[in-house]
Amino acid sequence: MCFGYDGDAALQRSLEERGSSRRHVLRGAAAGVGGAVGLAAIAGAAPAQAKPGKGPKPGQGPGKGRQREVPQDRISIQMYTLRAATGTRAGFDLVMKRLAQYGYSRIELAGLGDRTATELRDFARGLDIWTSSSHDGISADSAALQAKLRNAAILGQKYINVPYLNSNNLSDWQRWADQMNAEAQQAKRYGIAYGYHNHAHEFTIKLSNGKTPWEVFMNRLDPKLVHLEVDLYWAYTAGVQTGAVDPDQFAIDVVRDAPHKVRQYHVKDRDATSGDMSDLGTGVVDFARIFRAHQVEEYIVENDTPDVTPLTSAAVGRCYLDHLTF
Repeated sequence: MCFGYDGDAALQRSLEERGSSRRHVLRGAAAGVGGAVGLAAIAGAAPAQAKPGKGPKPGQGPGKGRQREVPQDRISIQMYTLRAATGTRAGFDLVMKRLAQYGYSRIELAGLGDRTATELRDFARGLDIWTSSSHDGISADSAALQAKLRNAAILGQKYINVPYLNSNNLSDWQRWADQMNAEAQQAKRYGIAYGYHNHAHEFTIKLSNGKTPWEVFMNRLDPKLVHLEVDLYWAYTAGVQTGAVDPDQFAIDVVRDAPHKVRQYHVKDRDATSGDMSDLGTGVVDFARIFRAHQVEEYIVENDTPDVTPLTSAAVGRCYLDHLTF
């Protein structure tokens, strides 16, 4: 799941409608890819000496023979990863303090909890953490949209992303694209970039016009207004489920072929055996290769199902990105 939405179930439904078995495809992926890539990344990663603000420009690849590092001040974490530890104000406060200790200087919100936008902003700023991004669904009406955008502006957000949409109806995806374009136009007036966060079912559902939801969105979302927050676990998984020989390349192609700016990544790994999410560096996604192909403005750590504890996932994710070279 992501922010309360079950992307795995949505993917399974789309595969069943296509007559495919998720379990069968997952086994094939595990056999074909194996765990060597992710484990080699951990074993071979050289300690990075990254400095805040240093590093390549977003979207820019490295020069020949050069090694890049993820700029420390671009590393964030999706707070949904930590939901099990933030159910109370005391728990939330402790988690935020730990994130600051781990070196996180920004977070992506999954709701405000029991604080107002102003209270949350002030608390986060006291820890030198920037609430730079959030997941917020399409608004029910104009009043809800304005409230959402005002809160984002108070928090000082640079980005706001729609986390999940799912339907087998072409008209729904067309309507959603049009509404996102309209909301993005309003967000632009606040100086906020408006984006969409993918799962895998956007690539596996076949609509009545023979297109996938992703194809509909790429044609209908205005690239001048709407950016993409590409979830690399789900893009990789979509590659597996659509039969790609090289799921890492599938994810790269998702990024490269999009007419829209890819400004953010959800950096989420995939277990070699089960196909489930795993802590960064323990799975099969070749993040170094993907980052070489395209760099972004935010690298957002996420694991919807933490391997040990939520804070362990946060610490492992931060450490992995701190030491990754590409």
